[in-house]
Amino acid sequence: MEKALIAMSGGVDSSVAAYLVKEAGYECIGATMRLFDGEDGIGDSKCCSLDDVLDAKSVAHKMGIPHHTFNFKGDFEKEVISRFIADYERGATPNPCIECNRHLKFEALYDRGRALGCDYIVTGHYAQIENTDGKFHLFRAKDTSKDQSYVLYSLTQELLSTTLFPLGALSKNETRQIAETQGFCVSDKPESQDICFIPDGDYAAFISRRTGKKYPEGNFVDSDGNILGRHKGIINYTIGQRKGLGIALGAPAYVKSIDTVNNTVVLCKNEELFTDTLDAYDFNWISGEVPNSAISCSAMVRYRGALKPATVMPTGQNTVHIKFHEPQRAVTPGQAVVLYSGNEVLGGGKIK
Repeated sequence: MEKALIAMSGGVDSSVAAYLVKEAGYECIGATMRLFDGEDGIGDSKCCSLDDVLDAKSVAHKMGIPHHTFNFKGDFEKEVISRFIADYERGATPNPCIECNRHLKFEALYDRGRALGCDYIVTGHYAQIENTDGKFHLFRAKDTSKDQSYVLYSLTQELLSTTLFPLGALSKNETRQIAETQGFCVSDKPESQDICFIPDGDYAAFISRRTGKKYPEGNFVDSDGNILGRHKGIINYTIGQRKGLGIALGAPAYVKSIDTVNNTVVLCKNEELFTDTLDAYDFNWISGEVPNSAISCSAMVRYRGALKPATVMPTGQNTVHIKFHEPQRAVTPGQAVVLYSGNEVLGGGKIK
């Protein structure tokens, strides 16, 4: 019997994923990652909390499978929180969920599963994996409104070959119905819409508390360098932002770019936010093979964004240049750009 380690967050998705894999005949072990505690100064999170650990244990007990809680606080601090802070300090806008998936679920947990003799890692992501003649392919979920393939672009052939996504062909309603039928305590548990370690959404306050730094005020300027007013510190801003600028110019103003060298935030009109090109780095081609010429595909530049037609030219082993058929609004450094051919994920990387 093949053995599977189930990443159980204490939510309905991972609980149903565990149930489906057990029903499919795998020997299952539940595992919850302990990423932080209250003493970390993070506050009362809506996920990854002690209550979530207890919910995961409750579901595992009801299913009759063993459950472990792994302390990955050090990994989370290094790979997620530290990267998150560093990105904001350099004027970028990070996606910590991508880093958590990449470094925690599919590195740290993967290694722990191997140590336990597991053949597979199982998560509650809404995405699909197909094996065609020994080559593994990642596809969007059947329910595209819940699709999470965007945050999984870093998966490799090795990882895809040992990963199961049991929810890929289900809708959220179907998942909840299964949980309710099985009597799981999490069947009506709400989803967390926040970054788990910043439940109040105040990124700047969190960064200041963690670093102990005071990020200096500076100038708002226009595209020609003319001073428009004063900003509160660059960590408070992201590309395309309109709300919370604290400046009245007689017309809507948006953040166009952030200059960390001169400590300035460039403001512009909405029409100045559009661009038809971008460069990406740390790029992963899921096939493991870099195309030797330009390809036509679709690209997504933000989570749950729209797929837009583009031409992609590899510029190195892990870098690409992308030209969109039509200009895109507020392309944001630090976010991910993910490429698709139809519903298949070709790969992705970080916007430079």
